[in-house]
Amino acid sequence: MEAITLRKHTLVEDLSDQLAGAIRSGGLAMDGLLPSERHLAEQFGVSRPVVREATKRLEFQGLVEVRQGIGIRVTDRLHAPMTSAARLLLPEEGERLRQALEVRATLEPEIARRAAERATAADRERLRRLHLDLESARDLAAAMEADLAFHREIARVSENEIFGLMLDSIADLGRESRRATMNEAGVGRAVKQHAAVLKAILGGEAKAAEKAMRVHIESAVSDLLAHGGKGKE
Repeated sequence: MEAITLRKHTLVEDLSDQLAGAIRSGGLAMDGLLPSERHLAEQFGVSRPVVREATKRLEFQGLVEVRQGIGIRVTDRLHAPMTSAARLLLPEEGERLRQALEVRATLEPEIARRAAERATAADRERLRRLHLDLESARDLAAAMEADLAFHREIARVSENEIFGLMLDSIADLGRESRRATMNEAGVGRAVKQHAAVLKAILGGEAKAAEKAMRVHIESAVSDLLAHGGKGKE
């Protein structure tokens, strides 16, 4: 019995790795959906229970979402386990947001510094466009998404995948804080602070980018505390 259990476990792990690789390379999903459980079993030469366990593993990791009646959808939320863990460890929202901003205050100035050092011409152009999205946002929801996208792109430009995963997780935790801060302090200040970060990155000025991002995040911390732990990033 132990040998059979071990073998099944190995098959599930092997299939999870194969599926993850195929998904990340873009060679398996069509219109965001994986083939059916039966087709995956035939394609990879395993049983349907093994496919089921492997996709459950990928769902926990945040790579796919299994939905009855729809199928297995690619979600690319690899940061989801960290987000879930933070919510369990810190059930009180205000304290969770405060700690999340502390992490951002530590990470994001360094991320901005590295982005200024490593940005290509194409990277700079994408950052310009994302900043324009924030400037032209018609409502709070659009401003929030533009704000998140700008920070996410800076993390990508830093060429450190783990930075990106951590910020995505913190972004999930801090959406409510961002909504309150932007609503009360206004999108205008975010635009101004993002502009300072952008200018430094466009100029390749690493220290200036680090400083501008620190000012931006410390401002968010102050707003959070001023609004009783329900401010926005």
